[in-house]
Amino acid sequence: MSTIRVEVVSAEAEIFKGEAKLVVVSGEMGDLGIAPRHAPLITRIKPGQVRIIKPDDDELFLYVSGGILEVQPTVVTILADSAVRAADLDEAVALQAKQNAEAAIANRTDAVEVAKAQVELAQSMAQLQALERLRKTLKH
Repeated sequence: MSTIRVEVVSAEAEIFKGEAKLVVVSGEMGDLGIAPRHAPLITRIKPGQVRIIKPDDDELFLYVSGGILEVQPTVVTILADSAVRAADLDEAVALQAKQNAEAAIANRTDAVEVAKAQVELAQSMAQLQALERLRKTLKH
């Protein structure tokens, strides 16, 4: 079976380093599925889930807040602004961040604050989606 080496790092720590059969990442233009011997590419990634399917078919779900994806034929590197394992996300914190961002957007104070709130809303929504997908996977 062919595998690809995967490294997920953030400014804080190395989140994952190992082999995988498939990596799914949210790129700027949509989701990317990366398998061994994928064509080289570099792209920005948006806040969302990273799904890593290991050689034993075990799945690992991560949340990244954005960053850069580099793909080489034998290595996938994700340089994330911040990253956390989906199982380690705090749903209550994500829900509160979503509510705060929605309130800031509704109040429309100034353009900079609204833009910041929109980013925070996108990040909290991506965290909640990662948690929901993790729950669905665990139910199977």
